[in-house]
Amino acid sequence: MITLALSKGRIFDETMPLLAAAGITVTEDPETSRKLILATNRPEVRVVLVRATDVPTYVQFGGADLGVAGLDVLLEHGSEWGGAGLYQPLDLRIAKCRMSVATRADFDYASAVRQGSRIRVATKYVSVARNHFADKGVHVDLIKLYGSMELAPLTGLADAIVDLVSTGSTLRANQLVEVEQIMPISSRLVVNPAALKLKREPIRALIDAFERALPQD
Repeated sequence: MITLALSKGRIFDETMPLLAAAGITVTEDPETSRKLILATNRPEVRVVLVRATDVPTYVQFGGADLGVAGLDVLLEHGSEWGGAGLYQPLDLRIAKCRMSVATRADFDYASAVRQGSRIRVATKYVSVARNHFADKGVHVDLIKLYGSMELAPLTGLADAIVDLVSTGSTLRANQLVEVEQIMPISSRLVVNPAALKLKREPIRALIDAFERALPQD
């Protein structure tokens, strides 16, 4: 049995064409089914639905043989677990967005950074934010949040946020501006190294099928 860990939403939807190219289709709609383990048209392949932040953990510790996770999640996971335990054979180039710094429109971010003053930054990507500002020589107080990031600058909780940005419409709706792009983000295929050794042929066939089906830039 090959177990693939996915999260609901954009990553699931954009992974489906890649699976289809490998001759695999999920037999139930995750939006209407209450099941967390979904069968496919191939009896030896199943999909498990987990939180996006949990995909690397399931793969690393053998709850799944492989999975699809955003680079943002993988960077945070790697910092927590020493960067070990996951083989990342492919950038799937799906679920693209960017990691950015955003502030209120009236906050002079450039001056704050240039003067080396200490600023407060709210984010759920603490490791990414810490490394980014350390590289710039900027002193920051990091505040970990799990959602509604845009509220932090509006309520005075933080001067800036580090978050994922796709279209920027959520920032604009909350009178925030994107002041710096940290890195582009896309989703990666991750594989448990032990599973690759034990189930090399079917997993390698799946990796190769994904690679052939990759969207072109």
